[in-house]
Amino acid sequence: MVYERSDGVVYAHYRDKPEIPRWIIGGDPAGVARAQGDMLYYAEWQELCELAEEYPTIKKLLDKLVTTYYTVKEERNGQNNIS
Repeated sequence: MVYERSDGVVYAHYRDKPEIPRWIIGGDPAGVARAQGDMLYYAEWQELCELAEEYPTIKKLLDKLVTTYYTVKEERNGQNNIS
């Protein structure tokens, strides 16, 4: 096994099997979240929610985001249930 660290993420891969891509085995939560394609990791989301209580503009935008998320989720679920 070969271990690599890049941008706060620890990866592993087989030395003798290059056709098998490397995979994440750990690292900094923010780095792992970014490597997995997430915009935020959980602590950042919590901080954003806390800031929304203090800043009305963030609260308004976050409310709009959550409403949009549930609308898209509902539409997606409705399309998946159509036979």
